[in-house]
Formats: sequence, C-alpha cells, structure tokens
Amino acid sequence: MSGLKLAIAAVAVLGLAACSNNRWDDTANGGGAGAGAGAGAGALDPASPAYFQQSIGDRVLFLVDQSTLTPEAQGILQGQARWLTQNGDYVVTIEGHADEQGTREYNLALGARRANAAREYLISQGVAGHRLKVVSFGKERPLEICSNEACYSKNRRAVTVLAGGLTG
Repeated sequence: MSGLKLAIAAVAVLGLAACSNNRWDDTANGGGAGAGAGAGAGALDPASPAYFQQSIGDRVLFLVDQSTLTPEAQGILQGQARWLTQNGDYVVTIEGHADEQGTREYNLALGARRANAAREYLISQGVAGHRLKVVSFGKERPLEICSNEACYSKNRRAVTVLAGGLTG
C-alpha cells in the first residue's frame, strides 16, 4: 500500500510542477526566453507589421457596388502611406474583395476596381507604384458568411498585405 501512496504522491508532484511552468516561455519552440512577451512588444514597435495591422489598419471598406473610397477609407490609406513611406523595406499586395451578391465575374472585376482604387490612392500619397501589386478575389474569400448586410459590409473591402524583402 505504501508503494501506491508513493506513486500517487509522485504523480501529484509532477502534475503540480507541470502546472507551474510559465506557459509564455517558448524556449521549447526555439523562441528563446521571453518570446511570449516579445510577441506583444512587436505590436508596439512602429516598424512592425503587427503595428501596421493593429494601429494603422490593413483594410478599407466599400459601399455596395462601389469602388469609390469613402472619407474613412482615405484616412486609413493616408496612415498606410505614411507607414509605407517610413518603412521602405516592404512591398504590398492589395487584395480586392466583394460580398456574395452578384456573379463571380462581376465580383472579380469589382474586387479589382477596389484594389486599384486603394493602390492609386497610395501612389497619390507618395508610395512608389512598383511596391504595390493588386489581386482580386471577388467573393471567393469572405470574412463573414451569411446573407445579411452585417456580413456583406465586412466582405466589401481592400486589404493591404505586407511582404518584406524589397530588393529593388
């Protein structure tokens, strides 16, 4: 019986030791000590893609069947242009999207117009055109899937996706 008690005590001690491990320490995954803290700090670094996405904003929204930039969209794109001007090592792909209404062909064309509207605005704000590519996904990559305006409005967008390593 004492062997059983010893085994239970050993399992309990090991279980408690496992619970006390710092779950934010990513050393087992090659992240080094403090990697969890560094992940949050990246968002605070004004030159990081996380800062761009969370603080500047990586997407602009459009009205139904429109590719005209709203004043709110222009404000976001102005912030993107400032950030891209200060961080010249990034190239960008602007993804154009549409809601599920309309044909596939119509929505691919609408997504292209939306992506190009964002691209042209960034160029007008001083971002070099060779750094900006566009692609349209039409209605093929929705953020929300439902047949109401709340979902449609989130899917009518242009998303600025950063890629590092601008080589010329």
